[in-house]
Amino acid sequence: MKSFILKWYPIILAFMCLLYSVGYGILGMTDEAQYSAHWPGTILLFAIAIRQRRTT
Repeated sequence: MKSFILKWYPIILAFMCLLYSVGYGILGMTDEAQYSAHWPGTILLFAIAIRQRRTT
């Protein structure tokens, strides 16, 4: 289980942020939903950049 989480944590975190944004949209808080909608993409881009910089 630990290896699964260590490998897939950016996707899990991005999915949780996506649900957070959708929740705001459902509750009618559109400004907050638009602000938090950018988080998943940013998290995934940083995860890609960090993994490319690793030497092992």
